[in-house]
Amino acid sequence: MYLQDAHHFISVVLLAIAALFPLVDPLGGAPLYLAMVSSLSPPDRVRTARLVCINSFFVLTAAVLIGAYVLDVFGISIPAVQVGGGVIVCAIGWSFLMTPGTPAISDRSSTPGPDVLTQRAFYPLTLPLTVGPGSISVAITLGANPPREFRSLFTTAVAHVIGIFIVAVSIYVCYRYADRILNKLGRTGTTVLTRFSAFILFCIGVQIIWNGSRAMLATVLTQP
Repeated sequence: MYLQDAHHFISVVLLAIAALFPLVDPLGGAPLYLAMVSSLSPPDRVRTARLVCINSFFVLTAAVLIGAYVLDVFGISIPAVQVGGGVIVCAIGWSFLMTPGTPAISDRSSTPGPDVLTQRAFYPLTLPLTVGPGSISVAITLGANPPREFRSLFTTAVAHVIGIFIVAVSIYVCYRYADRILNKLGRTGTTVLTRFSAFILFCIGVQIIWNGSRAMLATVLTQP
């Protein structure tokens, strides 16, 4: 019995990591993150990375545990979340592509206060740059069909939380040391990588919109 429970626990943890990590993609998002915090001092960058890590953990945990119930209460479907979130992702990706300079979360001539850092760490650094509609919809899907037996339900919930925690830690590590990673590329290499990441982000937004629109269309066509 305990061996079976342990196997189930480990499987759920690995499933959560495998499903969420490629969508969150903290290493791929590091150039955009660094571009948006380029005006901050090193201690503020560390604090911001920690805030993004914490925010991402709670957003994904809430999506797994109660996301499906919240959507049911408001009558919102996952495809609608994908379309709406995909539009925001496209807008951010497009702004990075078209901005001549390097966008930052604050003016270079001023030092942002704690409240500003906290707000910007949540939007847009956490939502939707790090935890976008794709990862949120996958997290909701992971928790959409919970087991009915309490012991299995509790084990699955804890396993999901641990998997999300590991993903959140990877976000902190990649963002915390983004400057060291990108310094090896040089200024030109960083600019190229940032623009390329922005293009990929825009394409991801388009793909998310397409997936949501296709699901909506399929629902309409299957209705009698």
